[in-house]
Amino acid sequence: MSNSSLCDLTLVQATEMLRKREISSVELTEAFIRKIEANRWVNAFITESFDFAMVQAKRSDELLSGSASSVKSANQFSTSPRRLEGAPLGIKDLYCTKGIRTTAGSKILENFVPQYESTVTQNLLNEGAVFLGKLNMDEFAMGSANITSYYGNVINPLRSSNFPDKNLVPGGSSGGSSASVAAHMVLAATASDTGGSIRQPASLTGTVGIKPTYGLCSRYGMVALASSLDQAGPIARNVRDAALMLSVMASFDAKDSTSIPRIETDYLANLCPGNIKGLKIGLPREFFENLPDELSKVLAKNVETLKALGAELVDISLKNIKYSLAVYYVIQPAEASSNLARYDGVRYGVRAENIHNLTEMYQATRRNGFGAEARRRIFIGTFVLSKGGYDSYYVRAKKVQRRIQEDFCEAFKQVDVIFSPTTMGPAFGFDDIESMSTIDMYMNDIFTVPLNLAGLPGISVKGGTLSDGLPIGVQFIGPRLSEQRLFDVACALEDAN
Repeated sequence: MSNSSLCDLTLVQATEMLRKREISSVELTEAFIRKIEANRWVNAFITESFDFAMVQAKRSDELLSGSASSVKSANQFSTSPRRLEGAPLGIKDLYCTKGIRTTAGSKILENFVPQYESTVTQNLLNEGAVFLGKLNMDEFAMGSANITSYYGNVINPLRSSNFPDKNLVPGGSSGGSSASVAAHMVLAATASDTGGSIRQPASLTGTVGIKPTYGLCSRYGMVALASSLDQAGPIARNVRDAALMLSVMASFDAKDSTSIPRIETDYLANLCPGNIKGLKIGLPREFFENLPDELSKVLAKNVETLKALGAELVDISLKNIKYSLAVYYVIQPAEASSNLARYDGVRYGVRAENIHNLTEMYQATRRNGFGAEARRRIFIGTFVLSKGGYDSYYVRAKKVQRRIQEDFCEAFKQVDVIFSPTTMGPAFGFDDIESMSTIDMYMNDIFTVPLNLAGLPGISVKGGTLSDGLPIGVQFIGPRLSEQRLFDVACALEDAN
């Protein structure tokens, strides 16, 4: 196969061919390295780990050929092929990777090299994955367009047919993950979702992203933004690839107090896309009001497809959902303010030099180390947690969050899953941002934020293409631990489209 053909393989196809020894991990990894080098204009990677990847690929080939030695450490290889053996992946730069720089897209961590592995990336290593490098992201996962990274903007590899020379955003905060998958620079990528940072970029790049139930994937070794909202998940080219990735990423972890004790599930092996006949799918009226005409047409077409597949569509209401964005931008900055307090220049990360007063060193380190968006949210969070703001803002936000959770609980007494848009529109240009206010940018997450507040799983899958040739995503939402059902219905729609 040619290099371009190798890069066009899906994750499921590649792992199957690797197991059959129709291709080698070394030639596959080399093909992706050349693809990355040819597409550096996308700026998807912060740190490339090509040497490490080639070592992993050679070991995978030894194992696949039956010549591998026995295991002597957790990062070495077992004596039989594993689910991701030899598959080249990208890792969002939010996950600590032992011996590989981890920055969270921030200047304040530009020289941080962890001495331990996050649980999610360890799970991937344990199944034989090859790490091509660390993917660009909005600073500390704060953003919806991947424009707040200290390491520069990520560029969407897709183009509008109306403006072919216009650079578009890839979504955020997992813009490096979505762009690298869409550009076929990796087979799949890890991402994270605090208010939509998996699903929104998946929608803007025509990929698939799933935000799992809160606690399904361990947060150990993930750089924290908002601890009660953050959740790990994958971005992949299709639903089957996403199912394989989540099967490996998800696990119970005693090191994470929020991790859910559960029996591990092989979502790919259990996939039943033809099993949605009679499935009750809710259409929340609040999500279908005041939508652009083109988006409404795409949604209507998908609704008809779901009906044709045998699903029953039910009108429902989530009456408190309109408060989600306001609640989120109280709770998330509050938790961010607390989590980011650790970056003070004392223990690790960047430190302001030639300052001998401790207080001034703290101030200079944080002022110079954090970008504008991170500082904005720290200020907001510190205010809502202050003596004057705690009862007026934070406590009230937590009460409304509970009402939003109750709305979803009532809805799932009537339906099995909920269907909605993922975003209000397709990818927009960098030059469009100049005319957008901060509130306009926050509105990009209007359909995704509610799930994080409720701790529920949601998957974004390509719903169609608009007149300018750009993709638009649709979202399925389920009750806690309904990931298998979400994969089934999303795969059914993907196959039908």
